[in-house]
Amino acid sequence: MTTLAVLAKAPVPGRAKTRLCPPCTPGEAARVADAALRDTLDVARCTVADRVVLVLDGGPLADADPTLEVIAQRGVGLGERLAAAFADIGGPVLLIGMDTPQVTTQVLDGALGQVDAATPVLGSAFDGGWWALGLPVCPADAFLGVPMSTATTARRQRDRLRSCGLVPAPLPVLRDVDHWSDALLVAAEAPAGRFARAVDAIERQCHRVAP
Repeated sequence: MTTLAVLAKAPVPGRAKTRLCPPCTPGEAARVADAALRDTLDVARCTVADRVVLVLDGGPLADADPTLEVIAQRGVGLGERLAAAFADIGGPVLLIGMDTPQVTTQVLDGALGQVDAATPVLGSAFDGGWWALGLPVCPADAFLGVPMSTATTARRQRDRLRSCGLVPAPLPVLRDVDHWSDALLVAAEAPAGRFARAVDAIERQCHRVAP
């Protein structure tokens, strides 16, 4: 079975979601990051994946489920960290980030099924990056030369995989949370989660809106 891996940064003030500041304070940005991560893990646990792994930079994660499997990120730069995550987990892996808390079990189950069937998948984000990558087998140079966090990252990643002999099937395009405007739109897509509640509380405080 394909492992579902969540790549995340520990929600520490001053390190997590710094592009949300302003309007957020570092502490508020960390609370938003924490909510996004926990919503993502909740969805991950409800998928068909037999194994869910949190690939964490920093930590430990406060009040985490003790049964959650956690491995540390390693490497210099995001490309190295991604390659290391696939290598450390081994086997078929669907890797997602913590920036799309609106993702659904249906979307993830579909992606897991494709990777189980030996089909690589790539989920692009609206900003040009990618939010999900599933590989039945990860080539050692899968991320070589791919610029991270740019408007061409998804396209360059797709080209790199094709150069490795892999043709990824597309997943739905999602919005990831980089800026406060993104946070508001994503919260509206998943209004019942922790993320939406955290965003709403900060938005009300910023505009002094009565509950």
